[in-house]
Amino acid sequence: MSTPTQSRSLDAIAIVGPTASGKTAAALALAQALQARGGAEIISMDSALVYRGMDIGTAKPSRDELAAVPHHLIDTLDPLQSYSAAEFARDATRLIGEIHVRGRMPLLVGGTMLYLKALLEGLNDIPAANPQVREAIQARAAQVGWPALHAELAQVDPESAARLAPGDSQRVGRALEVWTATGQTLSSFHQCAKASAPDWHIPVLSLEPLDRSWLHHRIAQRFERMMAQGFMDEVRLLRKRGDLHPDLPSMRCVGYRQAWQGLDDDRSEKEIAERGIFATRQLAKRQITWLRSMDHRQVIAADTPDVLTQWVAQVRRELTP
Repeated sequence: MSTPTQSRSLDAIAIVGPTASGKTAAALALAQALQARGGAEIISMDSALVYRGMDIGTAKPSRDELAAVPHHLIDTLDPLQSYSAAEFARDATRLIGEIHVRGRMPLLVGGTMLYLKALLEGLNDIPAANPQVREAIQARAAQVGWPALHAELAQVDPESAARLAPGDSQRVGRALEVWTATGQTLSSFHQCAKASAPDWHIPVLSLEPLDRSWLHHRIAQRFERMMAQGFMDEVRLLRKRGDLHPDLPSMRCVGYRQAWQGLDDDRSEKEIAERGIFATRQLAKRQITWLRSMDHRQVIAADTPDVLTQWVAQVRRELTP
C-alpha cells in the first residue's frame, strides 16, 4: 500500500471520506503514530463542527478524543453565524504554519470537500453575500422550486450546475446569486483561483468502503445512537433560543434540518430518525462522488480494519526519523 511520504517535506496530511467512515478514529491513530516524530494536531475540516451547542447531531469528538490530540476549528462559532470555504482556507493556512512552528504535523480531517478544494486550489475573489439578491432568489424558489432554479443555473453556468444536485438550495442559490450580482459564473471564479493556487504538498488519504452497505449500517447505527443520547433535546434547546431558523447554514446541517422539520410537522422520533438516516446516506453518496473525482487521492478501505492498521504502522515507520 502506498503512503504519503516523498522526499519533499509534507505541509499537512488530509484524511477525508464520507460521513461515518471512521475519519476521527483514523486521525487519532495516525496522531498517536506520529508521537515519535513530534506529534500532530488536527484541523477539523467539517462545516458542522465549527458550531457550539451542536455536539450530539454532529458526532463531535468526545472530550477524551479532544484532549488526546490538539484540535482546531471546533466550537468556534455560534449557530447564528456562517463560515465559508474561503474562511476555512485562510484559517487552515494560518494553522498549518503555526503547527509546523511547534514541530508537529497538521492533520486536516473531515468530509466537507469544498473546504479542501478551497485550500488546495486557492482562494478566489467571489463577492460577499448580497442579502437583497439572495432574498429575491429564495422568493423565486418558493414559487417555482429549486429544481427549476437549478435548470436556470444550467443555462448560465453549466459547469456549476453539473456538480450541484437540483435540491442543493444553498449552493444553487449561491451560484445564481454570484451570477446575478456580477454577471460572472461561479465556475469562472474557481478557475481563476485554481490558476493562482498555492504549491501545497498535502497528500489526500480517503477512507472509502468497499461495501456500501457497511457504510449504510454505520450511518443508521450512529443516528440511532445520537437519538438515544438526546439529539432531539439538543435540537429543542436550539429552537428555544428564538433567534435561530431553518434557513441558517447551521440548521441546514444533515440531521438538524430533518429534526427541525420533524418538530414543525409533529412527527414521531422514529420518523425523524428515518428521515435523518436517509438524508445522511444521500450526503455520503455525494461525498463519495466528489472523492472519486480526485484522482490524486490515496484510497484506504474503510471497512477493512487491518488495512488501516497496517497503513498507519507503515506511515509511522517512514515518517519517523
